[in-house]
Amino acid sequence: MQSASPLLLSTIRSQLIFRQPAGTSRGVFVRRQVRYVTVARADDPLRWGIGECSPLPGLSCDELPDFDRRLSDICRNIERTGGFDPDLLRPYPSILFALETAFRHLETGSYALWDTAFSRGEAGIPINGLIWMSDKESMLRQIDAKLADGFRCIKLKIGAIDFADELSLLKHIRRSFSAADLSLRVDANGAFPPQEATAALDRLAAFDLEYIEQPLRAGQWDAMARLVAESPVPVALDEELTGCNTPEGKRRLLYTIRPHFLILKPTLHGGIGGCGEWIAEALRTGAGCRITSALESNIGLNAIAQWCATLDDPHPQGLGTGSLYTTNVPMPLELQGPSLHFKPSARVAAYPLPLEGDEISTGTSGSTGQPRQIRIRKEQIAHSAGLTIRRLGLCPGNSALLCLPRQYIGGLMMTARSLAGGLRLLEVEASGHPLAGISSGFDLIAMTPMQAYNSLLIAAEKETLRRARNLLIGGGAMDAALEKELAQFPNAVYSTYGMTETVSHIALRRINGPEASEWYEPLPGIELTLSVDNTLIIAAPQLSDTPLRTNDIAELRADGRFRILGRSDLTVNSGGLKIQIEQVEDRIRRLIPHDFALTHAPDPRLGQALTLLVADDDVSGIRQKLADGLPPFERPRRIIAVPSIPLTPSGKIDRPACLELGRGIPSEE
Repeated sequence: MQSASPLLLSTIRSQLIFRQPAGTSRGVFVRRQVRYVTVARADDPLRWGIGECSPLPGLSCDELPDFDRRLSDICRNIERTGGFDPDLLRPYPSILFALETAFRHLETGSYALWDTAFSRGEAGIPINGLIWMSDKESMLRQIDAKLADGFRCIKLKIGAIDFADELSLLKHIRRSFSAADLSLRVDANGAFPPQEATAALDRLAAFDLEYIEQPLRAGQWDAMARLVAESPVPVALDEELTGCNTPEGKRRLLYTIRPHFLILKPTLHGGIGGCGEWIAEALRTGAGCRITSALESNIGLNAIAQWCATLDDPHPQGLGTGSLYTTNVPMPLELQGPSLHFKPSARVAAYPLPLEGDEISTGTSGSTGQPRQIRIRKEQIAHSAGLTIRRLGLCPGNSALLCLPRQYIGGLMMTARSLAGGLRLLEVEASGHPLAGISSGFDLIAMTPMQAYNSLLIAAEKETLRRARNLLIGGGAMDAALEKELAQFPNAVYSTYGMTETVSHIALRRINGPEASEWYEPLPGIELTLSVDNTLIIAAPQLSDTPLRTNDIAELRADGRFRILGRSDLTVNSGGLKIQIEQVEDRIRRLIPHDFALTHAPDPRLGQALTLLVADDDVSGIRQKLADGLPPFERPRRIIAVPSIPLTPSGKIDRPACLELGRGIPSEE
């Protein structure tokens, strides 16, 4: 499979949490590690495909200690060669499945991977009701619930409790439903020793089973062949197929054992193409096939269901496991009684970025006004991501840390840069200490001033920060003390200038090294001018359809570089003097160690009076420090003690809320 445009691949690790422990003959699952592969073309990086590769521990043939390294090597090789050869990936069925479905997703641009009645939302896929291993009473409750939901095909996992109890569960079902009314399947997962299997199957035959899966442990071909020949119950192979990845091996297995059914799991049995080979060979031997999932997330489950629908098989399939997890990727799949349905009109925001449509909705921070949702076109996001990638010299395979909320522009753009640049992205909680427990180095970290300040307080976190090849600090004002500390770093540290409306930053200012400057340097294609009020006007045709007039008062040089002097909406006219709130805040920050914000309130004599909100009760002590360190016209006329300084969801000072506090709370003067 080859691509004309250079390819960009990324891998993502995640963890699924079971709603309740899932019992199998190999133990009880409570969580499940999964990996996703995303693929995009360099000429259209925000149209991408995603596939899931999640080998099952102790079962998959490619569940290896160095799985992640092999997956990374395969992805890098695809980037070098422009495609992959399915034959070379036969030893890695879960990776092959991920790549097949990711490329299919990229090709179609939709989660409807094939055009079928299922993908058009016209028909569902009948599925069996799965009964997980547990104690007898719990399994009985599961059975009754499935029957009440209308399932007429029940699959019972056996081999974990007393065999007599399992037989009684089957008897309970057959009391109410004959074989004509309800199909029964049992999955033994190799639970029976060869010397006991024939007797066990004789007893199971009384319940008119459709088949029994894998009655013997895999690898005993001769014993399995004898059992199939003698069994009064049709025998299906499942685990036996795992690791048999070549056409020759598949033919030899089928003609040796002669099973009645094959239970095909693309993650384990060769991906979509490998399962197609199994089906072709099964037709020659007269064996039936059933498709089932292998505890995938909804990404993998949807891909299997989409392919399964192309087979047009009316028999119930094993595709109902996506609802097992509390943490799953949203997908337009829906269980309606005993059928799985696809909702093509449903809008989903699948990890890591929404795919459907040409725009993405994201929120402004609300630091100077009411937060609002704005729509950004994907080509604007792609252009912005490309500007940063080229400016910082990032390459495919470089690593990046996402520690900002993805619902805001900073986190959204870190995700977009990883897709556009083929970066390996690690996402951590967007907290005040995002580097806690992280010791590896990164080629790119973007964080807020607060996160940087907190990280400097912890030696291990500070060292991780120092090892980042590129460190971007944005989303709020950086005080002089923080800038002075970061200026000593050996890596490249930048202050960023931008906003949601400009699709992240449009200028960088180096704060350390020989290139350190107090002037921001715009990225290529950004044109800047000043209004009559000296506020910055940004013209960036590939990021915004119209020039954007900001509230930032700036000084602009002839070469395009600029520095910010303050904000027009943060200018206080006090007694005829225009005072920049952020400039005074910077000076106050050097005088007091408390959290604070400067605002203003109406004053009958001055018009507007500077008002300080401070998270400390020592108002008189603070007033004295400010009297000693500030000129008279910059000293706040009112100082108000508050429990905490209002912040926006993205961690900036909430200026409108501070203004309301300044107007509404009596001063402590």
